[in-house]
Amino acid sequence: MLIIVSPTKQMKWYRERLPQDLPILSKNSQMILEEFDANRQAIINPQDLHQPIEGFPKVVISCFSRVTFARLLENYDHEVIARTSMANFEVVVYGITIGDQQIGAFNAPVGAASCVGIIEDLIQFGMEKLVLFGTCGVLNRDIEATSIIIPTAALRDEGTSYHYLPASDEVEVNKKTLPLFQAFLESHKVSYQSGKVWTTDAPYRETIDKMKRRKEAGAICVDMECSAVAALAAYRGFELCHFFYAADHLSEEKWDIRTLSSHEDLDEKDKVALLALEFACDWSKP
Repeated sequence: MLIIVSPTKQMKWYRERLPQDLPILSKNSQMILEEFDANRQAIINPQDLHQPIEGFPKVVISCFSRVTFARLLENYDHEVIARTSMANFEVVVYGITIGDQQIGAFNAPVGAASCVGIIEDLIQFGMEKLVLFGTCGVLNRDIEATSIIIPTAALRDEGTSYHYLPASDEVEVNKKTLPLFQAFLESHKVSYQSGKVWTTDAPYRETIDKMKRRKEAGAICVDMECSAVAALAAYRGFELCHFFYAADHLSEEKWDIRTLSSHEDLDEKDKVALLALEFACDWSKP
């Protein structure tokens, strides 16, 4: 086994901890993830595959839980307004009718690359604002299950975001929408916490040492999409309101699954979905 290491501060940490008998080849060029290309014309672009849809909702909501999403649809008049796909699965986009408003809605796929790919399609359809919510793991046991967390920055421990923004340790989240969403929650007397999230695309590689370093960097929770979606929003220029409700707890001693299961604490999760929909309705007004 041969590891090629670039002389960055991140690689220095790994070099100090790799087995001594593991051969390492130094390389002066950039790591692949540092090779940001600002060329906005890719080989395959969303507009090559999709056309804008007349009358497509400007505001869209989405969550990752299939159960929560299905329960949300059950409570409102809705219709299929678009379909898209990512490799081996289809994503149906619904229009939810509330009074004289129609809000778009779709069940987001888990994982940065798939989630961003689908959102790219919705931007092409005509979406301008996205309310995205889902579970997160918490790094502080005092954060109660299903409580609201608003990310203000995301540690970029995934690969997708580096194709949308130059390399950096973190990306700002909810830059424009934070005051608006905070005011909305406060007007509904809903408590929340705000802080930094650790976004990773390898849930089975959330080691104790990594968790400690992410906490030292200020992270209070962990997810799998936030930094990538925030980078996409910055690159494509759509407005994003991304928030979490707390689920499992990651500790140094033992993983506590708490309410991570899709079928746990459904009534509380329904309330979170309703908040997202109400905010989307308010956000869609001129």
